[in-house]
Amino acid sequence: MNVSRLRERVLNPTAQELFGFLLLAGIALLGVDLLRRVTTGDLPASQFGSLLWNGIVDSLYIGLAAIGLSMTYSILRFANFAHGELLTVGAFSGWTVAYLIGGIGAAEFGSRLLLDADGGAQAGALGMDVVASPLAIVIGVIAAAVLTVLVALAIDRAVFKKLRDAGGITLLIASVGIALALRYVIAIVYTQDSRGVVASAPFWEPAWLPIERVNLHELTLVASALVLIVAVHLLLQYTKLGKSMRAMSDNRDLAMVTGISTERVITATWAIGAGLAGVAGYLIVLDQSQITINLGWFLLLLVFAAVILGGIGSIYGALAGSLIVGITINVSLIWIPSDLNEVAAFTLMILVLIFKPDGLFGGVETA
Repeated sequence: MNVSRLRERVLNPTAQELFGFLLLAGIALLGVDLLRRVTTGDLPASQFGSLLWNGIVDSLYIGLAAIGLSMTYSILRFANFAHGELLTVGAFSGWTVAYLIGGIGAAEFGSRLLLDADGGAQAGALGMDVVASPLAIVIGVIAAAVLTVLVALAIDRAVFKKLRDAGGITLLIASVGIALALRYVIAIVYTQDSRGVVASAPFWEPAWLPIERVNLHELTLVASALVLIVAVHLLLQYTKLGKSMRAMSDNRDLAMVTGISTERVITATWAIGAGLAGVAGYLIVLDQSQITINLGWFLLLLVFAAVILGGIGSIYGALAGSLIVGITINVSLIWIPSDLNEVAAFTLMILVLIFKPDGLFGGVETA
């Protein structure tokens, strides 16, 4: 934004910009209050550090899901509302496999297969945590990725492939129908009851960090997410497939003229995006211990907020937006109750859209 445009906005703001300036003023006041609380000791450094840590943890699983959603948009040019249900598919499929392996001899097959729907395969009795059942947890996360990819590819072949040229609105509506179908199929199989499927993990209390305590499930989530994010970066920047994906994102027609197989790129996009979503859903349950059929549906709004904040179509923008969303919803707990903290993230999204409608990364529509 140049200086003359900024001066014009300040001196002659539109109604939307005036509202944005009011939001900015409110955020500035909260920033001053936060500084006062930290410096006076009203907010202990360990508590503030824990809020920041929780924000980073949340931003990583939001980021994994946001990368997949952003890739789908940049290649296929539609907002996939079924993406949230892919997280749910990953959560249920991955933990089912983990239960089947980790609970051998500790619970009946049917109870493990249905994730303790009948109360016969409780997480504590099975030792379902990264210390007691590391092999089951690792195999579960791999299964979450693989099975979610298979579901996504099947959906693409059955529905989206036939609607390639139908336009974004048609695809969006189709994705809503798919989301509802997936959600209720999962409900029929696993029931609608929320339940704990992960046992408590040991805590680590680092004396040299301003954090109250960190459990090993959070560390597992952070390590797994960072490895996947780096892997996606390397794939996009240094492989032939990644370059093809970026070319198709920039100009699909030109990519076809240069001999790039668009169907191959689309298939790879679905596979990578769905795999990341499946792992994200699995890791969310590892962190929060609870599994529910509403998991992906409720998280989808935060994923969209992250993608829009960073600039829809930009993978790196999605990661930046996820970091902002994750930290915002946790730091806002200083002032508002936990059942309202998502409002803070959406308020910040509105503020960014008022002054930068294309997102923080300028609406870059490349991978």
